[in-house]
Amino acid sequence: MPALVVIHDGEGDWLIGDGVNDPNLPGSSDVYCIACTTENDPSLSELAGLPPGFAAFRDGPGLPWTVEPFSYDDEQG
Repeated sequence: MPALVVIHDGEGDWLIGDGVNDPNLPGSSDVYCIACTTENDPSLSELAGLPPGFAAFRDGPGLPWTVEPFSYDDEQG
């Protein structure tokens, strides 16, 4: 699946997802080095400056990224 969601959370962690599958299900997530992910999808390097607390979304590979503030549901007031 292509990367359609990139999150740089407030703790400084990076999460990359397909925006379709639930990453919380057992066996559905894995850890990769960021260099390996950008080799597979060079457009991810466009988001290297994404500040903590923001996420980028796109509708499909090769389409532009939309950036917006991000927080986990349990962090919202």
